[in-house]
Amino acid sequence: MHISLSPILEGSTVTEAIGEMKHKTAWRWWSKALGEKASKCDRESDKISLIRTFIFLTYLITNAFIVAGVVRHWNDKQHEIPSNLPETKKKIVFKTSSHVL
Repeated sequence: MHISLSPILEGSTVTEAIGEMKHKTAWRWWSKALGEKASKCDRESDKISLIRTFIFLTYLITNAFIVAGVVRHWNDKQHEIPSNLPETKKKIVFKTSSHVL
């Protein structure tokens, strides 16, 4: 496989050209990770990859907030259900007896 750098090198240095190639490769890999190519046209596929990236980021941010809320309330002491019944009546309500014949 032969890669021609001449179109990339016009008006730029070699390091800029290599950086641009790495950027394009990274974007190509990211787009493929999001799903198959959506269109034969590269511009349209890039736009769809941007939309998929936006959707992914919203999922990631939402999940981060959910995890942060769980971690924040991990050791809260409010696990008991509040009740208006006095303590003596609570025992009576939950006391059962059974007679099996």
